[in-house]
Amino acid sequence: MRLLIVDDERDLASDLAALLRREGWVVDLAHDGHTGLALAQYGEYDVLLLDIMLPGRSGYDVLKKVRAEDPKTAIVMLSAKDGEYDQSDAFELGADDYVTKPFSPVVLAARLQAVLRRSGIPRSLQLVCGDLVLETTTRRVRRGRHEISLTPREFALLQHLMREPERVYSKADLLDAVWDSDYPGADNVVEVYVGYLRKKIDVPFDVRSLETVRGAGYRLVPVRAEPAG
Repeated sequence: MRLLIVDDERDLASDLAALLRREGWVVDLAHDGHTGLALAQYGEYDVLLLDIMLPGRSGYDVLKKVRAEDPKTAIVMLSAKDGEYDQSDAFELGADDYVTKPFSPVVLAARLQAVLRRSGIPRSLQLVCGDLVLETTTRRVRRGRHEISLTPREFALLQHLMREPERVYSKADLLDAVWDSDYPGADNVVEVYVGYLRKKIDVPFDVRSLETVRGAGYRLVPVRAEPAG
């Protein structure tokens, strides 16, 4: 799952991002309305978490602009303002939920998942490639009838690859999508995790769905470990 947090309280945003990353989310951060709007317009996010009081451009303005262009992405407003009119304004502009500060990060994470379930967007529910199935809201993966246990990072990598089967992703693409734009490490972490994934989704089933494209990157192709039907 990809999430954009737009909040000028940097410590709060960083702490929340760290928690959600441990849960397998891919999180980007912005600390003002203009940057948040630009990222929301040109990125591909499952959820936007917007503070109302932002420098440069208010969260309401960002919400209104994004919702006019994208009616599907889930948007959750975050604010210290808990008046009923504030919440009413947010919902009228197209927000899917409204969370007041202070809040429990664990509860917020659960509410983000609930928003995704209510959104009814197919891409946020189930991804399929051959007989490999990934359920994003329940975080379950299976090949055929066999359940596969993945770590949060392995899950995030597989989810990204499954969004566009047969597309070739470079290491840079995967680093940006799965390890976030500010990842400080070396890009060989992608090779390491591709190896981890192969040992779980391919090797036990004697298939080769996660391919290396020499000089270009990686792609996931549809294969079946069991006869169809």
